[in-house]
Amino acid sequence: MSPEMQFLEEWIPDKMDPGTIFVLENQTKLGQQSNPYVAVMSCPRCGTMGLITRLQLCAGEIMICGGDFCSAEYRLDGEKILYRPPQ
Repeated sequence: MSPEMQFLEEWIPDKMDPGTIFVLENQTKLGQQSNPYVAVMSCPRCGTMGLITRLQLCAGEIMICGGDFCSAEYRLDGEKILYRPPQ
């Protein structure tokens, strides 16, 4: 399963379906200076929203869902969401 990402142009939390990304303004002010938070992404499996860093958005760094009942592990490859294969 490799769903495609969706981007929101304006912040409307009710429109954040699973796999949706909203890019933040003033990105360099959030998180670490070398790898700031740049967007909000909803987990592609459960829809839990969380902040993601520049490396997660642009360089394919792995993300883990922070939801109470979901532990999906995935990374972004262009506009595709790739899940970590089970080991």
